[in-house]
Amino acid sequence: MSILSEALKTRAEIDKNKLKRVAASDPVALNNMGARHYLEGDYGTAFEYLTKAAELDNAEAHYQLSRFYREGVVGVEKDERKRLYHLEEAAIGGHAKARFQLACYEWIHGRFDREVKHLIIAARLGCDYSIENLRTSYVDGLVSKEEFATALRAHQAAVDATKSPLREAAAKAEAAGEIRW
Repeated sequence: MSILSEALKTRAEIDKNKLKRVAASDPVALNNMGARHYLEGDYGTAFEYLTKAAELDNAEAHYQLSRFYREGVVGVEKDERKRLYHLEEAAIGGHAKARFQLACYEWIHGRFDREVKHLIIAARLGCDYSIENLRTSYVDGLVSKEEFATALRAHQAAVDATKSPLREAAAKAEAAGEIRW
């Protein structure tokens, strides 16, 4: 058996297992299937899979649905109320980018105390953008020196917790163009 046919067999097995997980209503598999359909331009099917995953409390699916409602992706009308609902659900589920976007929303609406709270939580989740905004908030006097220092330490701890030799090797391979997600 050639290497190519072995790889195709393995790919077929992987796809078969993915479909089993989707049929079993695995929220991660449903979210991944939604992402796959989105990348293929099948937005309606992507929306259906993401909605099912969100119903099972998948934070990433909630985040992606918030993007559908923000952008008004084909078949989905822009809806700020639904966008915020899904952002909040994603943030509650620990999604750092969703938390950061809620901070931006609060900043736009002049609710700086709420913005800072979201930024601190996002920093604790490892969100780099939140640190930059917290730095600006510190300079503007909206965050104390102690709050900023605590957020910096928590951010660094979160970043350090995600480091591993395997992740670093994958990042290098991706940067070199050897792999594509």
